[in-house]
Amino acid sequence: MASLTPEVAMGTRGPIPERSEARRRRNKEEGPAAVRAPSGAPEDLPDLPEPDSLWHPIARDWYLSLRESGQAVFYQPSDWAVARYAAELMSRGLSSDRPPNGQFVSALDSVMARLLTTEGDRRRARIELERKPAQQQAPAGVTAIADYRAALGG
Repeated sequence: MASLTPEVAMGTRGPIPERSEARRRRNKEEGPAAVRAPSGAPEDLPDLPEPDSLWHPIARDWYLSLRESGQAVFYQPSDWAVARYAAELMSRGLSSDRPPNGQFVSALDSVMARLLTTEGDRRRARIELERKPAQQQAPAGVTAIADYRAALGG
């Protein structure tokens, strides 16, 4: 009897893979190619519920940060529901009078990993967010000399 479930490429276990541009060996492909997405807030986010006013500030900030993160382009409504659930769990844990339970922290970390909230989680799932190019800044010594000259009126 044939399986009715589709084949899905899963993330890897073990060490976090390097970003594709940082890899030295390019002759050995390990699974499907990485999917690239722009970093920053997606343009077409659905109308999302606001964070609960009773949530702990850290949980509220985490939930709101997902709206500004590039991986949100992959989120479906069910992913946003899981994000609200994770924020609620996080808030309850942070607002508790008792110290954090290791099992609770591990379960919360697992839920957050499924939402690809860290770069390591995204690399394991072969998703890379394009980094914005760094702005060129003048070396500190040049800036100090320019400030000194300006102070002297030259």
